[in-house]
Amino acid sequence: MADVHRHHDLAEFWALTRDFYTADPVLHTVPITAAELRLRNPIPDDEPPLLVTVTDGGRVVGAALRTPPFPLEVTGLPVRWAPAVAEALAHEDVELPGVSGRRDSVEAFVLAWTERTRWNAEERQSLRLFRLDELDPPRDVPGSARLATEADLDLLVRWHYAFVDESVPHEPDLDRSRRFVERALAVGTGQVLWVDGDEPVSLAAASTPLSGMSRVAPVYTPPEHRGRGYGSAVTAAVSTWAMEAGAEHVVLFTDLANPVSNSIYQRIGYRPVTDAAEFAFTEPAPGRG
Repeated sequence: MADVHRHHDLAEFWALTRDFYTADPVLHTVPITAAELRLRNPIPDDEPPLLVTVTDGGRVVGAALRTPPFPLEVTGLPVRWAPAVAEALAHEDVELPGVSGRRDSVEAFVLAWTERTRWNAEERQSLRLFRLDELDPPRDVPGSARLATEADLDLLVRWHYAFVDESVPHEPDLDRSRRFVERALAVGTGQVLWVDGDEPVSLAAASTPLSGMSRVAPVYTPPEHRGRGYGSAVTAAVSTWAMEAGAEHVVLFTDLANPVSNSIYQRIGYRPVTDAAEFAFTEPAPGRG
């Protein structure tokens, strides 16, 4: 019988789960990036993470983590272990704003969690994970790419805030966007701007390669600059940066509700890996729990 364990130290958790996660760095892009970036650049006022392992005979067979403000990430939690983890967290009265990850694991956890807590669940995003196969950059897009620097900090913060406001099911927060960008620059994340003339017109970022993997996010083009190929061009440019930085696998997520972005990434060489989802949990109305 498997055992569910809570952990309260990220370094200890990562020592136990690193081999489990890095055995498939494409599938586990989110937990690898979340854990490594926190360990490499800790911020004192970060909320403590939620860390869970499932072991069978002393071997890690499942894992989940949450780094606030993000939901619980359960791609590493096989469907068969979702009820046990939900039971353990519900027993400890853990509050969860939501869950994300590979769709089958997410749906299994949602079912188990709502049965035990009587909370409501609502799908917030339907996603697809892509991996770069052979890069085919777009031609004839005006402008060129350059790596952003500290001098671009205010622009990067504004665009990150706008990206969250428009594309992510979380409330935008300017201070949080600033902390995110500052941390990204501090750990060497590739922040690539597409510049047409003297004007930056699009942004794409890619994480520092970790376990041979780099994830592209965010990709943002202000509304007034869309429809000219800038997003495709800057995504290709940051993908090149990631490969030159040592990434064997370059990945990204798309929102399935946005067919334009899905087609753009496939045209430049990205191929689907698996579907993912994010659900939000809300407390039932009084008298209905």
